[in-house]
Amino acid sequence: MSNTLNLPENRFFDPTPTHRQMAMELYQEIAALPLVCPHGHVDPRLFAEEDATFGTPAELLLIPDHYIFRMLYSQGIPLESLGVPRVDGGEVETDHRKIWQLFAEHFYLFRGTPTGIWLAHELHDVFDVREKLTGETAQAIYDQIEAQLARPEFRPRALFERFNIEVLCTTDAATDSLADHQAIRNSGWKGNIRPTFRPDAVVNLDTPNWKDNIDALSAAAGIDIDSYPRYIQALEQRRAFFKQMGAVSTDHAAVSAYTAELSTGESEMIFQRALRGETTVDDARRFTAHMIMESARMSIDDGLVMQFHAGSVRDYNTLIDQRFGANKGADIPERGEFTHNLRPLLNKYGNDTRLTLIVFTLDESTYARELAPLAGHFPAMRLGPAWWFHDSLNGMTRYRDQVMETAGLYNTVGFNDDTRAFPSIPARHDLARRVDANWVAGLVARGIVDREDASEMVNDCAYRLAKRAYNLGE
Repeated sequence: MSNTLNLPENRFFDPTPTHRQMAMELYQEIAALPLVCPHGHVDPRLFAEEDATFGTPAELLLIPDHYIFRMLYSQGIPLESLGVPRVDGGEVETDHRKIWQLFAEHFYLFRGTPTGIWLAHELHDVFDVREKLTGETAQAIYDQIEAQLARPEFRPRALFERFNIEVLCTTDAATDSLADHQAIRNSGWKGNIRPTFRPDAVVNLDTPNWKDNIDALSAAAGIDIDSYPRYIQALEQRRAFFKQMGAVSTDHAAVSAYTAELSTGESEMIFQRALRGETTVDDARRFTAHMIMESARMSIDDGLVMQFHAGSVRDYNTLIDQRFGANKGADIPERGEFTHNLRPLLNKYGNDTRLTLIVFTLDESTYARELAPLAGHFPAMRLGPAWWFHDSLNGMTRYRDQVMETAGLYNTVGFNDDTRAFPSIPARHDLARRVDANWVAGLVARGIVDREDASEMVNDCAYRLAKRAYNLGE
């Protein structure tokens, strides 16, 4: 039995010979294009200092990656044994070789999954691993990766350049000082890393410690936020600061896509109740809906692209949330509705070409029924790529099939990797480029588009659509 880690050059393409050949031709046109990363969660601290390192192989590839440890947890492996820090400071495994060994012994769990695809690409192309990761090969592979991470060529800035990343946007709280971004600027390094304004923690009234976050917003903006108008003033000031620091977009998350406009008086009353700690469930729902509309209004004013992610029930597993905190792999999709929920926003702002509203969903059933028709009509609306659970070989293909006929390609925004795992960025883009090359090759095979148009389409998917949607230059 071979233990060779093999990545076929024609992987993920249709097995029909003519289709596969066309897909390979189209893929080869775009494989080496620069990577445009307009939405993700890589920590800017990695790039703030020239000699910053990734730490151990376990710290880089395993401990922070909820895609990995959620699968292991599903098989009964405690998060403590994977080194995931506890909220209470309780004991967790600190021997990173033991953590890696446990991971390697269960690596088979990722067969056929997107995470398995990304990890195989990372190990093979980034770290030159040529054996499959198993319990038997675990320590030798750990040694190999550890030795490479100690080399200057594997510093974050060096890999940024090796990966051919043209621009990378992080995601930053509205209260963030952006000190790391300023340090990157001051260093003289030419890597194009930009912040993204994420106000959820001060917008969603049911956020834990919301009042503390408002106090932090007051301090960051230099405004005593004791009323709704001062709150809006503080948000607008922070947006202006982010834009000054290079931001091109904002990012907003909500369980529901519900939007509604409140009167100034209603907004003030809800805001004052929140300041007193008297928020109701209905208050939180209505205020978030109103602030999504206010954010669209602000985007028209300041030109920042607005991203809206709807449909994730965050931190579903109460035990994990209490023991390990937020974002630990326990987020679950929820059924979405957009036709009625977005109507107030789109009827007020959707016809204004100064707004770009990029909508993401975890409910695939809404692609063809609601989102593609909406994006295919309103000038302000675009569809974000297949997101999170659907950021996969099959998920991206389903997305193209369901969206294309109504929205067309040019009401979508290309690909974004949406990752915290920096070394996975090339793997994620490579998968997306292969999926799009294969999908467009199918259109050519069926006589829907010709070869010349196919070339334009794959180049748009891989590079130009993202640059255009996020105002990153042509």
